Amino acid sequence: MRKNYEEQEANAIGTEYVRADLLSPADAARVQALLRNYLNQRILHYGARNRQRLREIEAETSRLQAELWSAVVKPGVAQPTCVMALVVSGMNDVLNAQGYTQAAWWNRIPVGAWGLVALISVFCNVLIGYAARGRSGFLFLILPIALSISLFLIADIDGPRGGVIRVHPHNLEALGTSLHSS
Repeated sequence: MRKNYEEQEANAIGTEYVRADLLSPADAARVQALLRNYLNQRILHYGARNRQRLREIEAETSRLQAELWSAVVKPGVAQPTCVMALVVSGMNDVLNAQGYTQAAWWNRIPVGAWGLVALISVFCNVLIGYAARGRSGFLFLILPIALSISLFLIADIDGPRGGVIRVHPHNLEALGTSLHSS
């Protein structure tokens, strides 16, 4: 889900970047520059591991969002046409995409579910241990090892900022490369 939202965020930013050409040349240049800065902040957000650095990135992202909204609302109010509505709607999509991404990062496995998984794991191991009396010790180790690996992978996927499995912002970086080269 986090990876899908990263892709949607890149698409929203890229689409709005192109739609900004519908504004006056001065407004278009301002919006596009703000979108490039915003994109850079979003890429930094995915790589941040330090809480203090993350707070700084989020503060800068919020500031840029306010500037972006202001940059399209003023021309939209001054010239209320269908074309301007499209530009304003596109900026709304950019801002919403960040919110959906943030919600996906906050959406974690509840503590109660972790407790239930741990309890089931313990009971499964007890049952296997009870049934494995007098049998090969190797068979006794298969379930605990499999459960440990499974729980490690689940915990790793559930923690978006640490671990081995991370969402890398490939789509945002590709967009950044294309925007900076144009």
